[in-house]
Amino acid sequence: MTAQEARTHIRYSGWASSKVLEAALALPPEDRAKPMSVSHESIAKTLAHIYFADGIWYSRIADPNYPVPSHDELPSLDFVVEEWPRLQAKWEAWADTITDADLARQVPFKSRFVGNAGLPAWQIVMHVVNHGTLHRGQIVGMLRQLGVQPPATDLVFYYWEQSKAAAS
Repeated sequence: MTAQEARTHIRYSGWASSKVLEAALALPPEDRAKPMSVSHESIAKTLAHIYFADGIWYSRIADPNYPVPSHDELPSLDFVVEEWPRLQAKWEAWADTITDADLARQVPFKSRFVGNAGLPAWQIVMHVVNHGTLHRGQIVGMLRQLGVQPPATDLVFYYWEQSKAAAS
Protein backbone atom coordinates (compact mmCIF):
# COMPACT_ATOMS: atom_id res chain seq x y z
CA MET A 1 0.00 0.00 0.00
CA THR A 2 1.26 3.45 -0.84
CA ALA A 3 0.71 6.58 1.19
CA GLN A 4 -1.61 7.90 -1.52
CA GLU A 5 -3.67 4.71 -1.39
CA ALA A 6 -3.88 5.02 2.39
CA ARG A 7 -5.10 8.62 2.05
CA THR A 8 -7.72 7.56 -0.50
CA HIS A 9 -9.02 4.67 1.59
CA ILE A 10 -9.12 6.66 4.82
CA ARG A 11 -11.11 9.38 3.06
CA TYR A 12 -13.40 6.78 1.51
CA SER A 13 -14.12 5.24 4.90
CA GLY A 14 -15.00 8.64 6.38
CA TRP A 15 -17.19 9.47 3.37
CA ALA A 16 -19.07 6.16 3.64
CA SER A 17 -19.48 6.44 7.40
CA SER A 18 -20.91 9.94 7.05
CA LYS A 19 -23.44 8.68 4.46
CA VAL A 20 -24.62 5.90 6.78
CA LEU A 21 -24.69 8.23 9.78
CA GLU A 22 -26.78 10.74 7.80
CA ALA A 23 -29.24 7.99 6.86
CA ALA A 24 -29.47 6.88 10.48
CA LEU A 25 -30.13 10.42 11.68
CA ALA A 26 -33.08 10.67 9.27
CA LEU A 27 -34.76 7.84 11.20
CA PRO A 28 -36.97 8.33 14.23
CA PRO A 29 -34.92 7.83 17.43
CA GLU A 30 -36.82 4.64 18.27
CA ASP A 31 -35.75 3.07 14.94
CA ARG A 32 -32.10 3.97 15.54
CA ALA A 33 -32.27 2.24 18.94
CA LYS A 34 -34.44 -0.70 17.86
CA PRO A 35 -32.86 -4.11 18.56
CA MET A 36 -32.34 -5.71 15.13
CA SER A 37 -30.44 -8.92 16.00
CA VAL A 38 -27.65 -7.76 13.70
CA SER A 39 -24.11 -6.68 14.56
CA HIS A 40 -24.11 -4.65 17.77
CA GLU A 41 -27.85 -4.86 18.36
CA SER A 42 -29.04 -1.59 16.84
CA ILE A 43 -28.10 0.99 14.26
CA ALA A 44 -27.04 3.44 17.00
CA LYS A 45 -24.86 0.90 18.80
CA THR A 46 -23.30 -0.29 15.55
CA LEU A 47 -22.41 3.30 14.64
CA ALA A 48 -20.90 3.76 18.11
CA HIS A 49 -18.89 0.56 17.61
CA ILE A 50 -17.48 1.79 14.29
CA TYR A 51 -16.56 5.09 15.92
CA PHE A 52 -14.93 3.23 18.83
CA ALA A 53 -12.83 1.12 16.47
CA ASP A 54 -11.81 4.15 14.40
CA GLY A 55 -10.78 5.85 17.64
CA ILE A 56 -8.84 3.03 19.23
CA TRP A 57 -6.89 2.34 16.04
CA TYR A 58 -6.17 6.06 15.61
CA SER A 59 -4.83 6.14 19.17
CA ARG A 60 -2.62 3.15 18.39
CA ILE A 61 -1.25 4.34 15.07
CA ALA A 62 -1.07 8.12 15.49
CA ASP A 63 -1.87 9.58 18.92
CA PRO A 64 -1.77 7.50 22.11
CA ASN A 65 -3.36 10.44 23.95
CA TYR A 66 -6.52 10.37 21.84
CA PRO A 67 -9.32 9.59 24.35
CA VAL A 68 -11.07 6.34 23.53
CA PRO A 69 -14.20 5.27 25.41
CA SER A 70 -14.41 1.76 26.81
CA HIS A 71 -15.93 -0.71 24.37
CA ASP A 72 -18.19 -1.89 27.17
CA GLU A 73 -19.52 1.66 27.56
CA LEU A 74 -19.92 2.81 23.97
CA PRO A 75 -20.75 6.49 23.61
CA SER A 76 -24.17 7.86 22.82
CA LEU A 77 -25.15 8.58 19.26
CA ASP A 78 -25.15 12.30 20.10
CA PHE A 79 -21.49 12.00 21.12
CA VAL A 80 -20.67 10.04 17.95
CA VAL A 81 -22.39 12.65 15.75
CA GLU A 82 -20.33 15.41 17.37
CA GLU A 83 -16.96 13.66 17.69
CA TRP A 84 -16.73 11.43 14.62
CA PRO A 85 -16.06 14.28 12.14
CA ARG A 86 -13.25 15.49 14.42
CA LEU A 87 -11.77 12.00 14.54
CA GLN A 88 -12.06 11.65 10.77
CA ALA A 89 -10.24 14.96 10.34
CA LYS A 90 -7.46 13.64 12.58
CA TRP A 91 -7.20 10.46 10.49
CA GLU A 92 -6.99 12.53 7.31
CA ALA A 93 -4.40 14.91 8.78
CA TRP A 94 -2.30 11.91 9.84
CA ALA A 95 -2.65 10.35 6.39
CA ASP A 96 -1.60 13.60 4.74
CA THR A 97 1.75 13.45 6.56
CA ILE A 98 2.72 9.82 6.01
CA THR A 99 5.14 8.42 3.49
CA ASP A 100 5.26 5.00 1.91
CA ALA A 101 8.03 4.11 4.37
CA ASP A 102 5.85 5.18 7.33
CA LEU A 103 3.30 2.58 6.33
CA ALA A 104 5.85 -0.19 6.80
CA ARG A 105 6.42 0.88 10.44
CA GLN A 106 5.52 -1.81 12.95
CA VAL A 107 2.85 -0.47 15.33
CA PRO A 108 2.78 -2.22 18.72
CA PHE A 109 -0.53 -2.42 20.55
CA LYS A 110 -2.42 -4.32 23.20
CA SER A 111 -5.76 -5.86 22.29
CA ARG A 112 -8.36 -7.56 24.43
CA PHE A 113 -8.50 -10.25 21.73
CA VAL A 114 -4.81 -11.04 21.17
CA GLY A 115 -2.93 -9.38 24.03
CA ASN A 116 0.33 -7.66 23.09
CA ALA A 117 0.74 -7.57 19.34
CA GLY A 118 1.89 -5.44 16.44
CA LEU A 119 1.13 -4.87 12.78
CA PRO A 120 2.57 -2.75 10.01
CA ALA A 121 0.77 0.60 9.76
CA TRP A 122 -0.58 -0.24 6.29
CA GLN A 123 -2.35 -3.32 7.66
CA ILE A 124 -3.97 -1.22 10.38
CA VAL A 125 -5.21 1.26 7.77
CA MET A 126 -6.69 -1.59 5.73
CA HIS A 127 -8.27 -3.08 8.84
CA VAL A 128 -9.89 0.21 9.84
CA VAL A 129 -11.37 0.63 6.36
CA ASN A 130 -12.47 -3.01 6.09
CA HIS A 131 -13.94 -3.05 9.62
CA GLY A 132 -15.98 0.06 8.86
CA THR A 133 -17.15 -1.43 5.57
CA LEU A 134 -18.33 -4.60 7.30
CA HIS A 135 -20.38 -2.76 9.89
CA ARG A 136 -21.70 -0.13 7.48
CA GLY A 137 -22.98 -3.04 5.39
CA GLN A 138 -24.78 -4.38 8.44
CA ILE A 139 -26.35 -0.97 8.99
CA VAL A 140 -27.46 -0.94 5.35
CA GLY A 141 -29.19 -4.27 6.03
CA MET A 142 -30.88 -2.84 9.13
CA LEU A 143 -32.06 0.19 7.15
CA ARG A 144 -33.58 -2.15 4.57
CA GLN A 145 -35.33 -4.10 7.34
CA LEU A 146 -36.87 -0.80 8.42
CA GLY A 147 -38.08 -0.17 4.87
CA VAL A 148 -35.57 2.61 4.22
CA GLN A 149 -33.57 2.97 1.00
CA PRO A 150 -29.95 2.98 2.19
CA PRO A 151 -27.26 5.23 0.77
CA ALA A 152 -24.82 3.89 -1.81
CA THR A 153 -21.54 3.46 0.07
CA ASP A 154 -19.58 1.12 -2.20
CA LEU A 155 -16.05 2.25 -2.98
CA VAL A 156 -16.92 2.71 -6.65
CA PHE A 157 -19.50 5.38 -5.74
CA TYR A 158 -16.81 7.24 -3.82
CA TYR A 159 -14.50 7.05 -6.84
CA TRP A 160 -17.27 8.34 -9.13
CA GLU A 161 -18.10 11.18 -6.78
CA GLN A 162 -14.43 12.16 -6.52
CA SER A 163 -13.95 12.06 -10.29
CA LYS A 164 -17.03 14.26 -10.82
CA ALA A 165 -15.75 16.75 -8.25
CA ALA A 166 -12.31 16.85 -9.89
CA ALA A 167 -13.89 17.44 -13.31
CA SER A 168 -15.90 20.46 -12.14
